[in-house]
Amino acid sequence: MKRLLILASFCITNLLFAQKKEVYVKYITETIVLDGNLNESSWSEAESATNFWNYFPNDSLQAKQQPEIKMLFDDTNLYVGIKVNAPGNDFIIPSLRRDFRAGGSDNITLLFDTFNDGTNAFIFGTNPEGVQREMLLSGGGTELRGFTMAWDTKWKSETVIHNNYYIVEWIIPLSAFKYREGETKWRFNSYHFDTQDNENNTWVNIPQNQFIFNLAFMGDMIFEKPLGKSKSPISLIPYVNTLVGKDYETDESTSDFKYGGDARMTINNSLNLDLTINPDFSQVEVDQQVTNLTRFEVSLPERRQFFIENSDLFNDFGNNRDSNPFFSRRIGIASDLDGNNIENDIIAGVRLSGKVNNKLRVGLLNMQTAEDKTNEIATTNNALLTAQYKLFSRSNISFMFINKQATKDYDFTVDEDRYNRVFGIDYRLASEDNTWNGKYYFHKSFSPNVKNKEISAGASTEYNSRNYNIRLSGVYIGDNFRSDLGFIRRTDIVKVNPKFTKNFWPEKGQIQKHNLSVTPIFIWKPDLDFENSDYAIITRWDASFKNTSNLNFEMFNRYTHLYEEFEPTGVDDATALPIGNYYYSTIGANYRSDRRKLFSYSLNPSFGSFYNGNIFSVNANLNYRIQPHFSTSIQLNYNNINLPDPYSDAKLWLIGPRIDVTFNKNLFWATFVQYNNQQDNFSVNTRLQWRFAPLSDLFIVYNDNYFTDNVFAPRVRSLNVKLTYWLNI
Repeated sequence: MKRLLILASFCITNLLFAQKKEVYVKYITETIVLDGNLNESSWSEAESATNFWNYFPNDSLQAKQQPEIKMLFDDTNLYVGIKVNAPGNDFIIPSLRRDFRAGGSDNITLLFDTFNDGTNAFIFGTNPEGVQREMLLSGGGTELRGFTMAWDTKWKSETVIHNNYYIVEWIIPLSAFKYREGETKWRFNSYHFDTQDNENNTWVNIPQNQFIFNLAFMGDMIFEKPLGKSKSPISLIPYVNTLVGKDYETDESTSDFKYGGDARMTINNSLNLDLTINPDFSQVEVDQQVTNLTRFEVSLPERRQFFIENSDLFNDFGNNRDSNPFFSRRIGIASDLDGNNIENDIIAGVRLSGKVNNKLRVGLLNMQTAEDKTNEIATTNNALLTAQYKLFSRSNISFMFINKQATKDYDFTVDEDRYNRVFGIDYRLASEDNTWNGKYYFHKSFSPNVKNKEISAGASTEYNSRNYNIRLSGVYIGDNFRSDLGFIRRTDIVKVNPKFTKNFWPEKGQIQKHNLSVTPIFIWKPDLDFENSDYAIITRWDASFKNTSNLNFEMFNRYTHLYEEFEPTGVDDATALPIGNYYYSTIGANYRSDRRKLFSYSLNPSFGSFYNGNIFSVNANLNYRIQPHFSTSIQLNYNNINLPDPYSDAKLWLIGPRIDVTFNKNLFWATFVQYNNQQDNFSVNTRLQWRFAPLSDLFIVYNDNYFTDNVFAPRVRSLNVKLTYWLNI
């Protein structure tokens, strides 16, 4: 017993010591030559951050291949030198395109929590070919959607491959970070993907029931002297854009020449001020289409650079699925007289965001959109003011005020559309070790002539341990709650959606972990005496294999009461399903293969009942690469719906081949083709990008859309040539 106690004490002491790692960052005056050699004397004097731990396939052993990270700094730059050891030189490098995804490839990534709050981090990474990636992480690293990969900043890197290791050397301007002047410590962690030994490793040990990028688990980087005030440049990013095109429905040709740009500056090291005039987003990749078999609108991700940095300050309110009061994609899009979404020009905008001090973050966004009298669209001011205050170790409380208001009087503006305002308060719980997480909010909207049922409120508490994940969650949305700049799936609901998951960790065999989960979802209508309008009971078994593949089986048991007629197929002149009760169930499976292979795929078949009929669905994604210059993929989505007479059957196809060619680190060509017979559309988007200077690009973008119903005929064509240049002054 005495020996057991000594052993237990030793293990606990080692574990605690491992979680309190520190690395010292030496101040230098020596000039560092960026060549990937680390041969300056300062590098030999720098302390190494090493002793990485396994995260995958287990979290209890040290990594086989130990990276060695050294950091130096001067008054203007942070210097990073890394030796990444490997069992061989058979590295997986799928692409030379910037901002690659880490999964399924060799790379090393560093996370910097510059305000020591465990909530937000700057992320920089590279692979053996020296391809860069940078991104922002919000929400403490508790959700995949916390990544903001569209964020860009100027920094330099060089990589040199040797036998059984590669050397990484970075120079990151301190102006790329936001931090408090006089700071002597940042929280820091790193994760390393080693495909040859099939390991994912982290500097600070992270339990597998947490994400590898979770900010609750970090060490410290201690600066030899306090950081001074960063000499942040003012960045000017002008653009010019020419467009020619033709609308074949109206037989109208168009040509346009636009110019505008952005300006960026930093206030007191920690606040960003962004200005934009006549912004243009023609170079942004087109959205991936979806087959929508529901009665509700589909939410698509924001891809426009201006809305990205510190986006959690603006977008992370309410319930992301059911009641998000601010959805930035609403800005710049409006409805024409036929109810179709069309582009609505943005005249100008300003955004102020960042830290006031270590506890308080603020955000201000104001955008003015143009009038379009032909489509009865008013010129509108879109504004959002937010504040977030840190509580306890990693929790925070946030306030927001949203105002959307027409700035001119028009004969076509109805009284209820003169303005829409929302005030809200949110509390996010995050325990020190991330075992407990939660989100609690209360929002009220204000619109002309509406005085009741304007509330949206919700609560969610989640317990996450190695063996169990338990969530209690619910939301209420009043019938008159309205946020014109938000994403509100539907109103007049009370919804509860708890979840119970049991994790299993086999000691032997090919399964690395598996779990069984049950998620019951019930929805009631308060205005109809809390009549049960929907429920879904989701039962799921999920397994991860040691070769990085995944397999799951799931069963959905559903009930829906239709309060209005609904036609799910999209077939012209089809008879809609009548008002009434529908009980239906489906069974499905999903397999994703080992992404390290040159050819990988995912396959997701399902079948069962669908309202008063039946459905068979197959979703697949096929990927092939000739690394590092060429990759291609095909997205396949097929739904075969069979409904009894007089309702329509449908065979819905969504096919999306994609080709990505990276000639080198500065020249890229991507083509995305989509065929969607539900939307009667065949589209081609091809984009050539030449990065002729840091963060400065020439884009040539060609878009082509065709009708596919009965006759294959052109719908809209356009050609854009856009030049952007990033200038620091």
